[in-house]
Amino acid sequence: MFFDISSPRPRRFRPACAAALALGLAAVTGCSGDSGAGDETVKVGLVASLSGTYEPVGTELRAGFELYLETHDNKLGGRKAELIVADEGDGPPTAVPATTKLVKKDKVDVLTGFVSGGSFNAVLPLVDQAKIPFLGSNARPPVKDLEYVWTTSFLSDEPGKAIAPYVKEKVDGPVYAIGPDYQGGYDELRGFTDEFKRVKGKLANPDGKTTWTPFPKTTNFMPYFAEIAKTDAKAVYCFYAGKAAIDFAKQYAQSDIADLPLYTAFVTEGSVLQAQGAAAKDIYSVLNYAADLDNEANRTFAADWTAKHDTQPTTYAMASYDAAAVLDKAVADAAKKGDVTPQTINEAIADLGQIDSPRGAWEFGDKAHSPVQTWYLRQVRPDGAQMANVMVQDLATLGS
Repeated sequence: MFFDISSPRPRRFRPACAAALALGLAAVTGCSGDSGAGDETVKVGLVASLSGTYEPVGTELRAGFELYLETHDNKLGGRKAELIVADEGDGPPTAVPATTKLVKKDKVDVLTGFVSGGSFNAVLPLVDQAKIPFLGSNARPPVKDLEYVWTTSFLSDEPGKAIAPYVKEKVDGPVYAIGPDYQGGYDELRGFTDEFKRVKGKLANPDGKTTWTPFPKTTNFMPYFAEIAKTDAKAVYCFYAGKAAIDFAKQYAQSDIADLPLYTAFVTEGSVLQAQGAAAKDIYSVLNYAADLDNEANRTFAADWTAKHDTQPTTYAMASYDAAAVLDKAVADAAKKGDVTPQTINEAIADLGQIDSPRGAWEFGDKAHSPVQTWYLRQVRPDGAQMANVMVQDLATLGS
């Protein structure tokens, strides 16, 4: 649902690459077994796509969590943090066995990460059985039983919901919707098309429905662009990420519809932007984070990130960084009340209240266990020799 924005738009700043250096304390990765870690260690299992189409996304999820640990003495709530990382690959066939090992063999206290909505749903039975907090840090599909389920990023349909009214206002005519045919694509495009229709927008797709591209095998988007050119579309809205986003943006710039405004979720986010280069110029995107937001938490996060990576921080890294911040507070709160267990950590997450974040302050909604947060419109513009996603304006605050 939508809420009015009551706070002024954040000012922008440019992260300084020469800012404070990361402390360089490497996160502990791997199973501790019976090595003497003891009750004072919190074991966190992080599952992310470290291979396959979404490797760029998964790599940043891991890096964001590791950055928080490195800059907080490798501790969560004052206790040693043991981070065990597993490869999600392209979805459930890889994610399920990886998560099973973390839960049943490594016996982690908390699960985090997960790029794919399909992976998220596939491992839920493991979480229900183990009764451990499941703190996702990327887009999450709808979930019925939320007792142990949380996300520090957003629900999958929210980006589209946030930008649809803006697109309707700015585009004088029909908009063509296109996306990948898997769970995340269905959720994301549904958010846009449902809200776009609600505000009386019209789709340019001949059948009035989103066009789906086979995932992950689609690498040539030119035939789809040729079909769009045959319609009366005045703009295009899409969702792609990882390697698919690189192909989409580069080919779009060379296609017969290159002059149509392109509105997106994620297409220009992360390391893919530099791979896209000038082809990404002027693309609009909607996200819950922009690297140039001017608040104290973001200044610290962006400085630490650029000191280590020499690139702009992304929403993927930010949400995973926030997952670590949530656990830091929750473990500390659980320790104050007694034993630190998966159950007490989960109870503490429910009682956290407001989180001071690089995206701006947010808190978990009671209904969805996802952030009540501001969404921003960004545009790709030159920043020296490189391209950058520059915050244009705030769009809406979503969450429940």
